[in-house]
Amino acid sequence: MVAIMTATHPQAPPTERPVRQLLAASVGNAVEWYDWYTYTFLATYIGGAVFPKGANDSLVPLLSTFAVFAVGFFMRPVGGLLMGAIADRHGRRSALTVTILLMGGSSLLVGLTPTYAAVGLLSPVVLVLARLLQGLSVGGEFAASTTFLVESARPGRRGLFSSFQYVSTTAGQLLASGVATLLVDTLNEGRMDSWGWRVPFVLGAVLSLVGFWIRQGAQETRSEEQRRAPRPGLLDGLRRHPRESLLICGITMGGTIAYYTWTSYLPTYAELNAGVAKSDALLAGTISLAFFGVLQPLGGLLSDRFGRRPLLLFFGLGFALLSVPLLHALRDSFAVLLLVQCAGMVLLTGFTSISAAVNAEVFPARVRAAGIGFPYSMTVAVFGGTAPYVGTLLKELGHAGVFPWYVAALCLGSSLVYLRLPETAHGELRR
Repeated sequence: MVAIMTATHPQAPPTERPVRQLLAASVGNAVEWYDWYTYTFLATYIGGAVFPKGANDSLVPLLSTFAVFAVGFFMRPVGGLLMGAIADRHGRRSALTVTILLMGGSSLLVGLTPTYAAVGLLSPVVLVLARLLQGLSVGGEFAASTTFLVESARPGRRGLFSSFQYVSTTAGQLLASGVATLLVDTLNEGRMDSWGWRVPFVLGAVLSLVGFWIRQGAQETRSEEQRRAPRPGLLDGLRRHPRESLLICGITMGGTIAYYTWTSYLPTYAELNAGVAKSDALLAGTISLAFFGVLQPLGGLLSDRFGRRPLLLFFGLGFALLSVPLLHALRDSFAVLLLVQCAGMVLLTGFTSISAAVNAEVFPARVRAAGIGFPYSMTVAVFGGTAPYVGTLLKELGHAGVFPWYVAALCLGSSLVYLRLPETAHGELRR
């Protein structure tokens, strides 16, 4: 097992072991997202164990659990900034090591959280702390792994390497769903309530150690020139590159609302607005996610050949024009829902498969990780993390038909940014 490189060691060319580089970034990223999504799949069990039930409302524990989930979401920009700064100052691999150990520790903390019946208010305090650490980890993971993946790529392959960001994210989401489903189907309700819900989090901690070991053998991608240069300040990316920071927000705005709508919220949206059975909605979501993961490398390869901007416009204008017709087409039909989800996944691939490359190509190397991490994570928190809430709120207010227009408007706004975005696919990364 190779030790973590320090700033004084020579750097091996990152293209010598591309498969190892991809594996190091992808396995760790999959573990990170497995831990992140496991919380949502087991929210009802966590709520029952950690929060007291209201006198007349059995939804109180569940609502409290999702409130803690939101707290973790808004810690992601802080993680993007802090872990991005570690990546820029001490190396990409060092940051990736910190994020995966942080996620493993926080996952274990969730799994070992004492019940409210045993310790009272200390129980939700422990859960909030664990979720804060998970938010820091996920925000930092995107900043560090995005930079690491793209800097590891051989010439003309940055788009392909970039696509594995969402291949691994999707793999983690599917693994979380699979493990949760297996436990629910295998254990009775009493065992799930008492200890079964803890098992996936303990497993996540073990998987984090595997990811840590794999990442130890990866090559550092920060250049010797960057190592010798003065270390950047925590806010240098924002202070010295405000235009690039705003550009990341514009690039991400439409992509994140479309991503969270189609990959996370659509099954619930179909249940609420089209009467689709929950089992059909979850099955369609799982199939479409697998389809989505397979599409990512194809999108990356296409962008390496034809450029980033055509794919971004395919995504942005596609969703601006088709979000409303697609969401209005939903009926109480498994086949229709699956078709709508898969159609959205094809369009979404134009963004997700290359977003890591596009973001990395915006910032210079000195502040690349922190420069990406904060504006990206902030935009995701504001627009992506709130998508289920906005959609449900509009339904509650009797204006469910407004939500598709909201998605379309944000995607149109990002499309205007893509139109003015310089083509960066075939040039060198900024130094």
